[in-house]
Amino acid sequence: MEAAVTTCYRHPSYETYVSCTRCERFICPDCMREAAVGHHCVECVKEGRRSVRQARTVFGGTVARSAVPVVTYALIGLNVLAYLAELVRPGLVARFGMLGAGLTGPDGTAYVYAHTDYPPGFHEAGLVAGEWYRLLTGSFLHLPPDGSSLGGLPFGVLHILFNMYALWNLGRVVEEQLGRARYLALYLLSALGGSVLVYLIAPYDAAVGASGAVFGLAASFYVINRRLGRDMAAVNRFLAGFLVWMVVSAGFTSWQGHLGGLLTGAVVTVVYAYAPGPRRTPFQAAGCVVLGAVLVLLVVLKTSALTG
Repeated sequence: MEAAVTTCYRHPSYETYVSCTRCERFICPDCMREAAVGHHCVECVKEGRRSVRQARTVFGGTVARSAVPVVTYALIGLNVLAYLAELVRPGLVARFGMLGAGLTGPDGTAYVYAHTDYPPGFHEAGLVAGEWYRLLTGSFLHLPPDGSSLGGLPFGVLHILFNMYALWNLGRVVEEQLGRARYLALYLLSALGGSVLVYLIAPYDAAVGASGAVFGLAASFYVINRRLGRDMAAVNRFLAGFLVWMVVSAGFTSWQGHLGGLLTGAVVTVVYAYAPGPRRTPFQAAGCVVLGAVLVLLVVLKTSALTG
């Protein structure tokens, strides 16, 4: 008697006599996956992967051999797109840049103005006027090409180039250790912390740039290496270079934004690094929420002081 013809359960037109060693369904070469004993089908392989606990870093990030730093690339893309939008509509910098207290003229242009008696036709602009979105939108904008100069070079272009280069180098390392969600929270809180310190110290100054968030990543990079017990000599030199740049650039960039981002990034990563193991994720999330609430409270108090 002739044996019954068996076919692949996923490809019925393919004749096969090999079966999965787990579920015993017949599989063709396209559906075979090498196993310790025999072959497994696609579904059994997926089921096995779900049952294996995924390795994580000490900060909670998922360990992956070929993880693509998706968040870092997305942030770089957003900054570049925002800069291209500035080139088309230069007024975006004044409209969405970080500004604590200023004025908007009859033509819609924002001005820095540190007096309560302003000309007719002007009205308040900035955080004091309820434009809280500036706390974050300013971190995705940069100086226009003709906005400033450094040694005869168009610092507006160098501004975004420096920041994106630092974000590309730091972001990939930090994102790998923290994971995407923690990394994004760190970036946004660092940007927020930089804007808040600008508001507290220099509320009548305008500021733009991702520098606050980048300085937050630099602080995070330092804490990460210290927590992992790595050789700190090169890391100390690296962070010292960032601090020197903060002092040197104080004349043409917002050192308050740099310092605010640095301090915020350090606090966030310390929370990540030393959260208790069994309840690590809830503790980390709570720490970020509390820090965000403190930053918001500082903005409210400063606004009250300026408008009182």
